[in-house]
Amino acid sequence: MKSKDCLDIISAMPKITPGIYVEKLKRRKFLQVSGLGITSTLFAKRAEAGSFFMKRFLALPPKKTPFITPTEDFYIVQYSGPQTVDVNTWSLKITGKVRKPLRLTYDDILKRPAIERMVTLTCIDNEVAGDLISNALWKGIELKDLLAEAQPQSAVVDVALYGADDYSDSITFERATQYDVFLAYEMNGEALDKNHGFPLRAIVPGLYGIKNVKWLTQLELTDYDYKGYWQKKSWTDQGTIKVSSRIDAPGPYNTIKKGDTFRGIAFSGYNGIGMVEISFDDTKTWQRVKLDAKATSPYAWVHWHYAWETASPGDHRVYVRATDRIGRTQTSFIAGAFPEGTSGLHSIVAFVE
Repeated sequence: MKSKDCLDIISAMPKITPGIYVEKLKRRKFLQVSGLGITSTLFAKRAEAGSFFMKRFLALPPKKTPFITPTEDFYIVQYSGPQTVDVNTWSLKITGKVRKPLRLTYDDILKRPAIERMVTLTCIDNEVAGDLISNALWKGIELKDLLAEAQPQSAVVDVALYGADDYSDSITFERATQYDVFLAYEMNGEALDKNHGFPLRAIVPGLYGIKNVKWLTQLELTDYDYKGYWQKKSWTDQGTIKVSSRIDAPGPYNTIKKGDTFRGIAFSGYNGIGMVEISFDDTKTWQRVKLDAKATSPYAWVHWHYAWETASPGDHRVYVRATDRIGRTQTSFIAGAFPEGTSGLHSIVAFVE
């Protein structure tokens, strides 16, 4: 294919606002396209060629995102692979700047008063509209009660969390003593499996997965700012989740009709989502979408939907953005994962018949 023909195809595609994230062409899809031996004669007309190319070769199916992610579909990111822990010999130690060090067995944990919370987790390395985000119903024990029993000393700054895989991270003592931080031993009604931290893991709503340490073996109260594995590599110490949203349906480069419904998810850590908006005119104006009623937990993602009744024939780039309950609106500024997590607006191309 000649360079001029390539430029013709690109110029026929919908224009993209600078600073807005655009879905990537997956390597597998690229190989499928490049392996067809497409020649310049196929793209003789610029506009027709661009639309044909995108509809035929770039169209992806919509994502199916249940409100509660089945455990087998929950995203997995690990420091050094899943750990096999013998629950008969395992224990959780609470050490450091405490007056009463504790050691609890698995049975000790199970006998304590339990709580259940719906919490969405996401990886700090999740790209805009990526799949490293999942939602589950967790059961466990509140961390603040354990810390109180250990009788912390007055100079405590951080709580360092250590896993059986030699991974560690920390949260501030102030955050650790808030009611919503807990140690989970069940996920979606069953004991944690080894991919998700059996026998015990931390759940810290509002903080990226790096702070939700799995296969817990020790909690150490420190009188200094503890730097974990990723902090030593200059990643964020706070780990606060950014406001995000995603279009799940229709899929990118799909053909739709007037009145078809757009669907997706939005998430904002522990602040909850207050509003989701969608734009069909290059982000000049925004339309408020409807939020599904399933979001009973401020720590969980929300599902949203919008029927596009005013759609006009042609090619359209569609954007989504979210605002949380404390007024943080999702930024269009594109940032990579390092050091504080990705940001940007998700968009897709839709062809209206």
